[in-house]
Amino acid sequence: MKLPRRNFLHLAAGAAALPIVSRIAWAQAYPTQPVRIVVGFAPGGPADIIARLISQWLSERLGQQFIVENRPGAGSNIGTEAVVRAPGDGYTLLLITSTNAINTTLYAKLNFNFIHDIEPVASLLRTIYVMVVHPSVPAKTVPEFIDYAKANPGKINMASGGIGSAPHIYGELFKTMTGVDLVQVHYRGTGPAFVDLLAGQVQIIFVNTAASIEYIRAGRLRALAVTTATRSEALPDIPTVSEFVPGYEASGWQGIGAPRNTPTEVIDKLNREINTALADPKIKAQLADLGSDVLALSPADFGKFIADETEKWAKVIKSAGIKPQ
Repeated sequence: MKLPRRNFLHLAAGAAALPIVSRIAWAQAYPTQPVRIVVGFAPGGPADIIARLISQWLSERLGQQFIVENRPGAGSNIGTEAVVRAPGDGYTLLLITSTNAINTTLYAKLNFNFIHDIEPVASLLRTIYVMVVHPSVPAKTVPEFIDYAKANPGKINMASGGIGSAPHIYGELFKTMTGVDLVQVHYRGTGPAFVDLLAGQVQIIFVNTAASIEYIRAGRLRALAVTTATRSEALPDIPTVSEFVPGYEASGWQGIGAPRNTPTEVIDKLNREINTALADPKIKAQLADLGSDVLALSPADFGKFIADETEKWAKVIKSAGIKPQ
């Protein structure tokens, strides 16, 4: 039977629309089974805490369990690769951190291309870092510290949580922009570095607010500046590094990503739900207690943010000749 042209066109248009309709319907039903959020670090750390906070919110909002799976190792590269290799169906997600942007340049050979293989879903937060010194250091301000360091080249020890860690990279950016000669002392994590800083074995560290604020308030460490572009609500009297070193900015950040080819409809749904969480006063307060500020972006804006951060830290890593252990 030959169909009239008008009926044929209607049928053809309907058939073409079916994939779009089915995708939208599928996204509306998502999730229909538990979702994994892979964290490339051990349980109990900042990344793990944030992942569990957002997973609880999503579980309650979307009616399926969002389960945190810790896959530590190789500076979070093991966990990242596990997500890269997973199906792009929305049921495996990655807790992205600023470490991913650093690792892109730090590691010469990775089995994945982070920017190409991971779809940005939603940003979560910025972590505020503080430039702190032991009280034995006479400097009370950033300019005074720069003068003191230049008068004592190679004699001031700067602690880090390991090669390629945020304290290491942020310290290298400070060295590059000010021309001071500080000796990097690497530890296996920020905890051991803090022990030696409190003992005066090292003189300075760039560390997150949550880990340092009680020592600052107790006078056991002296905060010279915060590393973000704006002052911290938790330490309102502490200036930013950029007030003295124009253009300096360094902050940790976290977000959610998914394997490449994850449906746009699923990404958009997750982005809406996560941004709703970030607007909730209770979530905001919990993040503030962890020394972090909310960072709510669209998937496209988060993608641009990741690309900009990757380029920024690539310059520092290459300039300082940093290589992984």
